[in-house]
This record gives sequence, C-alpha cells and structure tokens, in this order.
Amino acid sequence: MRCSLCPRRCGAPRDETHGEGFCRMPSLPVCARAALHLWEEPCISGKNGAGTVFFSGCTLGCVFCQNTPISRENFGRTMTEDELYAAFQRLAGQGASCIELVTPTQFTHVLARVLERPVPGGLPVVWNSGGYERPDVLKALEGKVDVYLPDLKYVTPSIAEKYSGAADYPEAAKAAILEMVRQRGPVRLEDGLLKSGVLIRHLILPGQVNEAKRVMDWVAERFPPGTVLFSLMAQYTPAGALDGFPELRRPLRPSELHAARNYMENLGLSGYVQELSASGEGFIPAFDLTGL
Repeated sequence: MRCSLCPRRCGAPRDETHGEGFCRMPSLPVCARAALHLWEEPCISGKNGAGTVFFSGCTLGCVFCQNTPISRENFGRTMTEDELYAAFQRLAGQGASCIELVTPTQFTHVLARVLERPVPGGLPVVWNSGGYERPDVLKALEGKVDVYLPDLKYVTPSIAEKYSGAADYPEAAKAAILEMVRQRGPVRLEDGLLKSGVLIRHLILPGQVNEAKRVMDWVAERFPPGTVLFSLMAQYTPAGALDGFPELRRPLRPSELHAARNYMENLGLSGYVQELSASGEGFIPAFDLTGL
C-alpha cells in the first residue's frame, strides 16, 4: 500500500513486514503490550482496568514523548488480524472495562476490518489517539468505535510545529474531533463508565498554560454542555528528545496546574483534572510484549 492514512499523506510504501513512511510501520499492526490498564480516566478504566493494546509507531514527532521505545524505536510484535482479535478476547476474559486501542491511527485500515467482528463481551471500543487524524479516514470506523479519546495538544500552529513537527496539527485535530462527535453524539455514561461519546484530553506542558487555556476555550466555545468530556492532564514527565528544549526539562509546577484547573472550572467544562502525583516514570507502562 502507498499510505495516506494520516494528515501527512506521505505516500510511503508499506507491506506486511516493512514501512518507509513517517511512522516507519508495516501494513500489519505492530503491538508492544496488551494488558489491563488502571491509569486512564475513571470512566475508561473502571474497576478492573481498560483492556489496553499499545500500538507501535506514531504519526507525530513530539519531542517530549514518554513512549520512545514504541513511538520511535519500532519495538513491538507484528500481529495478524486473528492474533489481534485473540488479544481482545483475552482482555475481555480478564474483566476489562473496554477494549482500548492506543496510538492506532497508522493501522486504521486493519483495525476497521478487525472491528467488523463482534467485540468480545460486548465491550465498548475506545480509540485513544493523538488527535492527528483525517476525518475521511475516521469515517471507516463509524459504528465500530464507541468512545473516542483524542488529544487536543495545541491550537497554535507554531507551537505544534515546534514540539510535534506538525504545524497543521490544530486544523487536523479540530476537524477530527468534530467528526468523532458527529459519529458518536453526546457522551453517554452508565454506572460511571463511558459507553459512547468523546473525551478530549489536553496535557499541560511546562510554560504553556496559556496554550492550555486556548485549547479549553475552543472546546467550550464549540461544544454545548453535555456534548463532550474534557480531561486536563498533569502527568508531564521530562522525557524524550529534549536537546534544544530547555523549557521542557522540568516537571509541571503546582501553580501551573492550579491556574489551568481554575480556568477549566470557570469555563464550566465537565470532566477530569489529573493530579501532579500522576507524573513520573513509574506511570509509564512496561513495553515488554505482555499479553501478545
């Protein structure tokens, strides 16, 4: 295949074992972990944890990425469609609250086929992505994904280019989120679990509280109350390729989280605010092929 799945539309060749594009992934999914995951928002993790599958490769180039072994170093195991579905079945058997697909964009073409099968246990399917998506590609997932969990990392092109190598990220992510909401409609919770809808995440970066406020402004202005949930994340941990980015070589300050939290509350955004205690390398999953 000549790939055009993400907004980069790099047109690179991808076959079952090799890929030359920005994500460097073959056409078959590459996975690094499939296990219960308790560190998502409560409405996603539930009591036992989300049944989370971490995919390798990434369509973004975030300098602060905490998952470098899988996002940039290609660690993982190539999976057939049958093997991936079997992993879903095992997660459902372990009591997962949902089937959560993390960084799946580069494998949308395969996952759309796998998700045509009955989801084990009737669990909701969660699409956890960086938000850098093409709306026309997302249409292939309509009726197959129950919950979209996109990032909205930036709304300022220059900041998106500086930290993620994608000046078009704001335009692409906003359009993708609008398509996600079109597909799923207002959020629907049952017994504290998100069964359908969109939960938008934003990770506050050091020194970027104003960007966090601009992100929240867009969400509040675009979506009436009850349409989406918002998650303000404070888990930033200095990691990744930070040479040349001294401003990112520190944790988030309590004052920064306080300012962003107050802004979210004043806007009336419904959702979650992560505590600073959620930061640190201890919260980064072990990418060791568990569950594959």
